[in-house]
This record gives sequence, C-alpha cells and structure tokens, in this order.
Amino acid sequence: MSDFTDDELWDANLRGRAMASPPERLRAALRQAEGYRNFLTTLTGLLTVIFVLKGQENLSRMTTGPRWWVVGLLAGAFLLLLLASWLMVSAVHERPGDEVLTDAEYLLNYEKERAKAVRRTTGWARWMGLVGVLAVSAASLITWILPGPAA
Repeated sequence: MSDFTDDELWDANLRGRAMASPPERLRAALRQAEGYRNFLTTLTGLLTVIFVLKGQENLSRMTTGPRWWVVGLLAGAFLLLLLASWLMVSAVHERPGDEVLTDAEYLLNYEKERAKAVRRTTGWARWMGLVGVLAVSAASLITWILPGPAA
C-alpha cells in the first residue's frame, strides 16, 4: 500500500515527465552551469586574495628551484582557471547570432544535444577549476614552507 493518493502519484508522474523533457533538461543544465560559473569566480577571487596577502611578497628572495615551481604553478593555474571560466561562459551562453530553427523536431533535438554539451563543458570546467585551485594552493604553500634565505 502506498503512502500517497492516486492523485498525488498522477501529479508526480506528470512532473517527472515534464522534468525529463528536453526543454526542462536544458534549463536545469544551464542553471547548474551558472552556479558552477559563479562558484568558480568566487573561489578564484578568494584564492588570489589569499595568495597576495599571505604569500611571500618578493619571490626573488627564494632559491631558484622553489621560485620556478611557484611561477610555473601560478602560470598553469592562471591558464586553467582562465580556460575553465571561458568554458563556463560558453556553456551558459551560446555564440551571439546563432539561429535556432523553429521546426519542432529540430528544436527538441537541439535542446537534447545542447543539454549534453552544457553538462560535458561544465564537467571539464569543474576539473580544470579544481586543478587550478590546487595549483594556486601548492604555490602558496611553497612560499610559506620554502621562503628562502633570511635577509
């Protein structure tokens, strides 16, 4: 015996079908991508502030090996975070001027494929963001642990 009435089950079935439709799946994927984009922006800003405020002010005082590791990690993180941000923007927004045809079958196929593309792009951007954040964190740790000779 179910805890729900027949009307509740019928309504839930209709909502489930609506949620599984291509337009709703596309809307959900776009909302998720916007959320990840905002998170990535916030996290990047926070890490930048932490590195600038807590990292070593002058990397030239560090020994050569650690200094180049810090520079490499920061450059790699910058590129990864820049690419991740670009991917998130392109996941949420299409190219300006792209035209969507109004044929019903074409539109449904477009919505289905676009939702897949948004999810795929968001997945790549999430991993790039994670690796970028870890690289900035590693660079910051190196400046704390291996500050170089005392002045």
